[in-house]
Amino acid sequence: MTFLSPGWFLLLIPVLLLAVAYLIVQRRRSRYAVRFTNLDLLDKVAPHGPGWRRHVPPALFGIMLVLLISGFARPAAEVQVPRERATIMVAFDVSASMRATDVAPDRFSAAQAAARAFVEGLPPRFNLGLVAFSGSATVSVPPTTDREAVLRAIDRLTTDSGTAIGEAVHSSLQAIATLDARAEEEPPPAHIVLLSDGSNTTGRSVADAAREAAERGVPVTTIAYGTPAGVIELSGRSVPVPVDGPALQGLANTTGGGFYEAASGDELQEVYADIGTSVGYRTEQREIWQWFVGAGLAGAVLAATTSMLWFSRIP
Repeated sequence: MTFLSPGWFLLLIPVLLLAVAYLIVQRRRSRYAVRFTNLDLLDKVAPHGPGWRRHVPPALFGIMLVLLISGFARPAAEVQVPRERATIMVAFDVSASMRATDVAPDRFSAAQAAARAFVEGLPPRFNLGLVAFSGSATVSVPPTTDREAVLRAIDRLTTDSGTAIGEAVHSSLQAIATLDARAEEEPPPAHIVLLSDGSNTTGRSVADAAREAAERGVPVTTIAYGTPAGVIELSGRSVPVPVDGPALQGLANTTGGGFYEAASGDELQEVYADIGTSVGYRTEQREIWQWFVGAGLAGAVLAATTSMLWFSRIP
C-alpha cells in the first residue's frame, strides 16, 4: 500500500502531542490522589472511579483522528485489472514426441488436460486463441471469447511429425494482428503461451521468431514439458525425445516472457495456473481512502457511544 499525498501525515504531530498531554494529565491526577494519606477514609467517602473505562473514549477518539488523517493522505493499493482487448494465444506442440510416456499417461494427454483447465480458468472477457504445431503451424482457433470453441479444438488435436516452434510463434503473431479492425494501428495487449517438448526441426528459426515477437512487443512464455528420459517407439525402435529447455528459455528471455519447466501433469497444471494470474492484466493504483474515513467515523461513533453509556456525556 502507498500514500499518494503523504504530506498530510504532518497532522499526526498534533495528535501525538495531544496523546502526550493526556498521559501527563493522567499522571498528575494519580499524584493528587496519593496526597490524601488516609486511604481507608478515602475509600469510604469517594465513589469508585471508572478505572480503565475512562481511557476508552479518548483512545477511540485518537484512533479516529489517525484514520481520518490517513484517509486525507490518499492511501492506494495495487490491484490487477483485466486489460481491454487482452489476447492470449496458446501454441500447443502436437509433434510425435508428445506421445512419450515419461509423463502419465503420456505427454500429449496430460498436456491436453492441463490446457483445458487453463482455458476454463481464464476470465471470460479475455480473447483466447489456439495454434497447433508439429511440422507446420496452424491457427486452430483465432482469438475469441468463445471458450467452448477452444475446448473443442483442444479435444480434436492429434500428433504428427516435426516441431516448428518458430512457425508457431509467427502464426500466433499473425492471429493477434487480425484480432479486430483496430489491431493493425493499435495492437491489442497480447501474450503467447507456448508449450513444447522438443527442439525446432523445421520452418523459420526460433531466433527469427523471437526477434519478430520482441519487435511487436508480444512476450512469449514458454513451457518445457517432459523429462530428459522421454522415449517414443518409432518404426520398431526406441527413440530418445529429451526436452530442449535452453532453446525455449532463450525464446522467453528474448521476448520478455517467462520460462517454466514441467515434468508431470500436476506441475503443468501449476504452471498454467501461475501464467493465468500474470498475463492479461495490468496493475493499477486504486485509492482506498474510503476505508480509512469509514473506519474513522466508526471510531467516532464508538467513542461517543461509550462516553454516553459510561459517563453520560460526549467527549
